[in-house]
Amino acid sequence: MRLSGLSRQIALSMIKIALGTAFLVTLGSFAFYYIWNKYWPSNMPSESDFAPSLPEWAWIAATFSIAIVVSISVAVKLSRRILEPLNSVADGIRQVAKGDLAVRATVGDRSLGEAALLADDFNSLAEKLQQMTDAQAFWNAAIAHELRTPVTILRGRLQGLAEGVFTPDKDQFLRLLAQVDGLSRLIDDLRVLSLMNSGELHISQTRVDITAEIKTVADLASGMLQAAGQQVIIDAQVVWMQCDAVRIRQALLALLENASRYALAGTVRIQTRHEDGFYCLSVEDDGPGIAPERIEQVFVAFYRATEVTNNGSGLGLAVVAAIAQAHHGTARCYLSAAGGTVIELRWPA
Repeated sequence: MRLSGLSRQIALSMIKIALGTAFLVTLGSFAFYYIWNKYWPSNMPSESDFAPSLPEWAWIAATFSIAIVVSISVAVKLSRRILEPLNSVADGIRQVAKGDLAVRATVGDRSLGEAALLADDFNSLAEKLQQMTDAQAFWNAAIAHELRTPVTILRGRLQGLAEGVFTPDKDQFLRLLAQVDGLSRLIDDLRVLSLMNSGELHISQTRVDITAEIKTVADLASGMLQAAGQQVIIDAQVVWMQCDAVRIRQALLALLENASRYALAGTVRIQTRHEDGFYCLSVEDDGPGIAPERIEQVFVAFYRATEVTNNGSGLGLAVVAAIAQAHHGTARCYLSAAGGTVIELRWPA
C-alpha cells in the first residue's frame, strides 16, 4: 500500500524516530564500552554480572533521555506542521460564522496532503460564499433600481388621475398599460434568469416551423421597429428546427427590442441556418456596433454596452444567453463586416 500526504508524513516521522533511536543506542553502546574498556579496564563488568553496574545504569538513563528528547522534538515539529492549516481552518470557520467572508486559511506545508487540501477546500468555499453574497447584494440593488422607475411613473400617473391633474382618457390608460407591460417583461426576465441560475429552466423541444415563428415575432415587434426607423429582413435558410418555440420567441423578441433601442435606423436581418451539426439563429443590425472590449460583457445581467439606457433593463441579452444554454447551446456577439452588431444563438441540431 502506497502512503501519501499526511499518512506518509506520519509514517516517515515514526521511521525517523525508530531509526534514530536504534542508531543512537547501537553506536552509543559501542562508543560507551570502547571508552570504558580503554580508560577503566579494571572496572569492566565480568560475564557473571547479570545486573547492570552503576555506569551502565547511567548510560541507559542518558540514552533513554536523549531518545525521549529526540522523539518529542520530532513529534512537536510534525504536530505544528499538521495543526497550522487545521487551526487556520478552524479560525476561518469562526470568522465566517461572524460574517467575515474575506478570511482565508493558511495552507502551510503542501506535503501534508489532506491538511493542505482541507485548507484549499475551505478557501474555495469561502470564496464562493463571498461571490454569492456580493452577487446577491448586486442583484438586490439592481432589481430595486430597475423597479423604481416604472413604479414611480405608475404612482405619479395614478396620483395625477386621482387628483384630477390628468384627464382619464385613452391615452393616459395606454401609458399606464405600457408601464405595466414593462414591469411584466422585467419580472419574466428575472424569473428566467433565476430558473437558469438554479438549474430549473427546463425546455420542451419540438419540431418547429421557425420561419412562421420569426414572422409572428416580427409582427409583434413591428410597432417599435417602425418607431426606430427599422424594417425586418428574414433570411430563412432552414425552415424547420428542433427547439422550444416559446423560449425562442422570447429570445428573438428580446433581440429585436435590443436592436430597436440601440441600433441605427435601417434593416434588421434575421437569419437561420444549419451549420456543422448546429442550428443557428442570428439577428444583425446596421450599426453602430459595440466596442470590442465590451463584447464579452453584453450577456451579463444589468450590463449595458452603451451609456444611453433607453429605458432598457439590461436583462434582455442575459435572458437570450440563458435560453441558449437551456438548449445546450451558446449565444455570442460579434461585429459584422459592415460594422453592425450580430447576436447569434447556436444549439445542437
